[in-house]
Amino acid sequence: MTRRILLVGMMGSGKTTVGKLVADELGWDYRDSDADVEAATGMTVPELFARRGEAAFRAAEAGALARACATTTPTVVSVAGGAVLSPANRALIEASGTVVWLRARPDSLASRVGDGRGRPLLGQDPATALRELNEVRLAFYADVADLTIDVDDLSPSDVASRITQLEAG
Repeated sequence: MTRRILLVGMMGSGKTTVGKLVADELGWDYRDSDADVEAATGMTVPELFARRGEAAFRAAEAGALARACATTTPTVVSVAGGAVLSPANRALIEASGTVVWLRARPDSLASRVGDGRGRPLLGQDPATALRELNEVRLAFYADVADLTIDVDDLSPSDVASRITQLEAG
């Protein structure tokens, strides 16, 4: 089986930053679900939401995840935060490699995403939206995760080091 590390967690948990660091450190390929959605649709995530709605985004997200999980070279995948909402996506995530949940408290997430610009699900009150989304997704992240790292008080490089040590060990 192709070696993969899949990073799951809420928006603002550091999946993209940590994913790039882990891929660089291991010399692996890197895939980011949101970037793959944008490449496939020719639209930014906010544009896709505005023009075609959340259902179209979720379909594009599932396609991006499937392509990332079909790679034949060792790859780190930053999985879109909401991908775990789909049972089919959860099954694919679990079957495709080592799953690491980057867990963060809602207040940490809110400070990281700021005003929520570019994040369509956050609306006018990002802190409240993040708490509500987190409540819905927590059990799904826990179900798919092989490893959970609480990232609130860690730097991205510290988180990446923990993940690469796991892979090296």
